[in-house]
Amino acid sequence: MKMLKWILLADDDPSIAELTTLALAPERLGCEVIQVRDGAEALDCLHRRGAFQTRADGHPAFVLLDMKMPKVDGLEVLRQIKSNARLKHIPVVMFSSSCQGTDVNRSYQLGANAYVVKPVDFQKFSETLEGVGRFWATLNESPLVADDASAGDRALLAAAV
Repeated sequence: MKMLKWILLADDDPSIAELTTLALAPERLGCEVIQVRDGAEALDCLHRRGAFQTRADGHPAFVLLDMKMPKVDGLEVLRQIKSNARLKHIPVVMFSSSCQGTDVNRSYQLGANAYVVKPVDFQKFSETLEGVGRFWATLNESPLVADDASAGDRALLAAAV
């Protein structure tokens, strides 16, 4: 049984989250968007802890991650994702208002798959996010990892190792 793909959106700004959710709407991409307000919630969602204990198995098609969030900032969330054997294959797109070279470089050093600066113009914002979503959620082929694999696929993975 193929699960519906989902996107993890981590952004503490309610207006940005609303616009992002509209741009990544299921009727456009066929994906559910799970929105969290801070880095701690993002990690809880990925690890199926706390309020996310009952979340279905599987990883998001990608994580859209704001850099400046409360509790745990986006760079620390990125570092934890990419240093975890179960999560490191999840594509992470940094989505930030910062276009400073140090932020961009640090994101890539920590393993970001992409870095997108939040457009100010509403139309450009929607177009940018729809393009990002379409690529990562519908065009990109993620590696098969044991947590996402069926029993038959896990046997093939084990044989390949």
